[in-house]
Amino acid sequence: MANNLELQLPIQGMSCASCVSRLERLLARQPGVVQVSVNLASEQAQLQLTPGTTLRALISAVEQAGFQVPTQTWQLDIGGMSCAGCASRIERLLAKQSSVIDASVNLATEQAHITALATLPATQLTHLIEQAGFQARLQAQSPAPHAGDSPSFWPWLIGVTLTLPLLLPMLLAPFGIDWTLPVALQFLLATPVQFWLGARFYRAGWLALRAGGGNMDLLVAIGTSAAYGLSVYLAVTAGQHHASPHLYFETSAVVITLVRLGKWLEARARQQTSSAIRALQALQPEVACVMRAGREQTLPLSALVIGDRVRVRAGERIPVDGVVVEGISEVDESLLTGESLPVTKQGGDRVTGGAINQHGTLIIETQALGAESRLARIVRLVQAAQGAKAPVQRLADRVSALFVPVVLVIAAGTLLGWGVTSHDWQSAVLHAVAVLVIACPCALGLATPAAIMVGTGLAARHGILIKDAEALELAQGITLVAFDKTGTLTLGQPTVQQISAQGTDSAAVLALAAALQRGSQHPLAKAILHAAGSDLAPASDVQTLPGLGVSGWIAGHCYLLGSRRLMTEAGIDCSPLAAAEAQAQQQGYSVAWLAVKGSTRVLGMLSFGDALRPQAAAAIATLHRMGVRCLMLSGDNQAAADHIGQQLGLDRVMAEILPEQKAAVIGELRQGGERVAMVGDGINDAPALAAADVGIAMGQGTDVAMQAAAITLMRSDPVMVAQAISLSRATWRKIRQNLFWALIFNALGIPLAALGWLSPMLAGAAMAFSSVSVIVNALWLRRWQP
Repeated sequence: MANNLELQLPIQGMSCASCVSRLERLLARQPGVVQVSVNLASEQAQLQLTPGTTLRALISAVEQAGFQVPTQTWQLDIGGMSCAGCASRIERLLAKQSSVIDASVNLATEQAHITALATLPATQLTHLIEQAGFQARLQAQSPAPHAGDSPSFWPWLIGVTLTLPLLLPMLLAPFGIDWTLPVALQFLLATPVQFWLGARFYRAGWLALRAGGGNMDLLVAIGTSAAYGLSVYLAVTAGQHHASPHLYFETSAVVITLVRLGKWLEARARQQTSSAIRALQALQPEVACVMRAGREQTLPLSALVIGDRVRVRAGERIPVDGVVVEGISEVDESLLTGESLPVTKQGGDRVTGGAINQHGTLIIETQALGAESRLARIVRLVQAAQGAKAPVQRLADRVSALFVPVVLVIAAGTLLGWGVTSHDWQSAVLHAVAVLVIACPCALGLATPAAIMVGTGLAARHGILIKDAEALELAQGITLVAFDKTGTLTLGQPTVQQISAQGTDSAAVLALAAALQRGSQHPLAKAILHAAGSDLAPASDVQTLPGLGVSGWIAGHCYLLGSRRLMTEAGIDCSPLAAAEAQAQQQGYSVAWLAVKGSTRVLGMLSFGDALRPQAAAAIATLHRMGVRCLMLSGDNQAAADHIGQQLGLDRVMAEILPEQKAAVIGELRQGGERVAMVGDGINDAPALAAADVGIAMGQGTDVAMQAAAITLMRSDPVMVAQAISLSRATWRKIRQNLFWALIFNALGIPLAALGWLSPMLAGAAMAFSSVSVIVNALWLRRWQP
């Protein structure tokens, strides 16, 4: 009982004592719950939990019962991490807090992503991290453009200045010059390098040791201290015997200097991996020209409110999200959508903050500001993706966490093995130092996040928003892409092609259909309304029949408008217009039927044509070249769907599929061994997007699309589906390369150092090179082109 954890779980939605009793019974049944007491007044549950109880499972159980558990997500900037061991230590520290639901620390971005109960203050988390020896700062909700702290070069320069004289004897030896620095001068040069430049290794190593872990700093501190201590010992004992021994001050000094150089290069390269975020953040202007009280004022964006009218002149960046109320111009949205060609904007068109107005002057009515703007949402999505961990990275982190203790054991074995067998304890110490220095797991910790940062940033520049690292990992293995038809492979702007009537005229059929569809946003409804005009009869009690059509009352009669399935279920005979239906389907048209509910015969049929997107055929052909098969899911009739399938060269067409059936189809495909991507608009296709391995929302990046799909395409261009898969494959190749070289480096380097084939100085240089090479390899990904 003494080891049980106490937790106060906030619960919202309780209305009476019966809710309290129900919750107490529910929580008492959950694994790990020892004792529970729910208080209605404070809206909290007092729990005693066994160690290791999963908080997420408790929250899920409460929410499934119809209550809410308020949570909050924080993004913290972390300073002072040196390797994957540091990141793992902070994660373990945070995970021990009973109110923390999930914590992920990314070494490459130097950030922590924490989800916790809303009752846990962020200051408590930052204080906890700072007590462990790191720096922690809560990120602002709407961060300003920030390039990161530029790494300081001058400490390394001082280190080089002090270390070069120690290296001179070694550099002159190949030329036959035998020259040695006085012992006292060697000591004076090496000591500030060891204890001033190397102070950070001692501090961080001690904090890691105190917390019961280890990191790169601990290995460097132990290794260089051993070399420095051996030199001091030899200098003192040699003075007693009036001898002139060979000392190893240059070894400790060179290792520290090289490691500091490696960290400086690593920090510089790491800044380049986050260049996409900084480029997006820099798109937002700081001021806007606002029209108030009949005059123009230049105001900071923080002073603007929804509804303000903003004037944007040619060549200026658009400062806000809004609607054009006056003017016409071409707007460059390339950095937001990846579209290289400018887009014409005029009255009624939406514009996005950060785009460039190229020609005319626009008057824009503000609709979104600050954190709610489209640009801010894009930045948050990219930041979240860069800060998240791919599943493969968690395996690398577990390996890194075990690395330091294993290396310490190997170094101790190297010391004893060489000392006992050769009786040359000086060489034994140097070989052990080489093992400690070369075994740093930095490259392993940076291998995955560095590639993910570059890949997700590059994707954002091309109008592809990747929600998390797991989506990036899954997308590279896609074997089948399932496309929705309307608005995805077609333009989503159907028009009424022909009207067939039975017992009435075509104009009456169109008028009745339009009356039923007034106010609807469905593409077919818009086509009917556009064809009918504005003089419509009133309709009442209009109801949507999902996947079938609509019903409503007009002039005392209940009318049905929808699919043949709707007519069949209502017992209405469509055969009088069967010939017209067959002709429409042969032309690839969709059809909708109109009838009076309760009658036996159909009144009329409307045929709709929707043009294919110009890029659709190229998209399917590109996916085929990549070895990906293509399927179309459509609620349309089979003949019309087959017509489109033949035009595009699709592998398979499934028609007359209801929205809720699409998710089941996706599930069956996955059970059959396919890795499936579903491409839709992110709203009607939300169940199917969620059911797929990777959901891809194709459209204009609406809130719903961004939430429903793992990948959002900022342009309605099906070719971008192939681009997203191609980029994920390229990123995944970089991840595999980085992990391979990081593991091979240590697998070869440690034995070579233990066998005495690597000096500590070479080991230090190799260790620094490994971390930098991993990031540089990831940066090569920026050469990818769609």
